[in-house]
Amino acid sequence: MTRFHKTSAGNVPYTAEEETARDIEEQAWADGEDARELDAIRAQRNHLLSETDWMANSDVVMTDDWKEYRQALRDITNNNTIYADVVWPDKP
Repeated sequence: MTRFHKTSAGNVPYTAEEETARDIEEQAWADGEDARELDAIRAQRNHLLSETDWMANSDVVMTDDWKEYRQALRDITNNNTIYADVVWPDKP
């Protein structure tokens, strides 16, 4: 399918070189999908962990439930690669 530049003079078709460059850009974007999914999972995981970081202080006794919750968050990227499929652990 031919791509076009939209200009004030109308639509101008891409040159062969522009088509090739755009195809390479689109392939690079598609190839990075897995990395973007993992980045999103890690970002949410890190946010949830940061909400409970205060419990990891030496003067706070963390319950086993909280330890398990935090460990489940740390392990979340071991078995998940698609953000929409992640089952996030419930806070105790």
